Amino acid sequence: MQRFKNKSVIVTGGGSGIGRATAIAFAREGADVLVADIREDRALETAEFIKKTSDKVQAYKVDVSDATQVEGMFDNAVSHFGKVDVFFSNAAVIDKGASCNEITDQLWHKIINVNLSGCFYGARAALPHLSRTKGNIVMTASVASLGGMAGGAAYTASKYGVAGLVNQLACEAAAAGIRVNAVAPGGVRTNIFDEMENVSQMEEMVKAVTPLGRFAEPEEIAEPVLFLASDAASFITGTVLRVDGGWRSK
Repeated sequence: MQRFKNKSVIVTGGGSGIGRATAIAFAREGADVLVADIREDRALETAEFIKKTSDKVQAYKVDVSDATQVEGMFDNAVSHFGKVDVFFSNAAVIDKGASCNEITDQLWHKIINVNLSGCFYGARAALPHLSRTKGNIVMTASVASLGGMAGGAAYTASKYGVAGLVNQLACEAAAAGIRVNAVAPGGVRTNIFDEMENVSQMEEMVKAVTPLGRFAEPEEIAEPVLFLASDAASFITGTVLRVDGGWRSK
């Protein structure tokens, strides 16, 4: 199946985890893909992997918390591919479970600037391009968008903001024919999780609160992203789709 043949897609955080899996999946489905990441080496690695089966890929270094860099990312995509049809706003960082009385001002601003402002800057830059292609935006929210947890104050606040932004943009952009949605993953086996403190303790907690009793693989998040970005979801906008193994069903 080539659901995204002749489509141009930007994926942020494309160098690892969910972003990498999704960039590969879009390319497999025929898309031209701009793999963007703050780590240029990771973006290049993903792009090289895609080049084994497709030459319609570019790697791009971007800090999504810098609005000017984000605008440059879209200019680069249009320069290489001629247009933008889908923007997957996925780049994020974590606060390693820091509570309100533990988190520093510096870390708070970093989390908000990357996770929330990064999505806003990306959407703002994307809208003029997507209005021409009647394209769509998918963001990565989280189960943290849907309820509090013991720790992770900045991360939870940032992801609640992403969910709110999705709903607001869905209302604002509909008149231009643009859809805006998000996925809300639960526990996913990625490098971000491995960077957390007390990994083994967190692993047991995630398994305990997830009815399916395991972590998702990044590819299991990529497929719902592709669905939301595809024509099969043509009447879906303003949705935060839980892909959490039942975590928030409890």
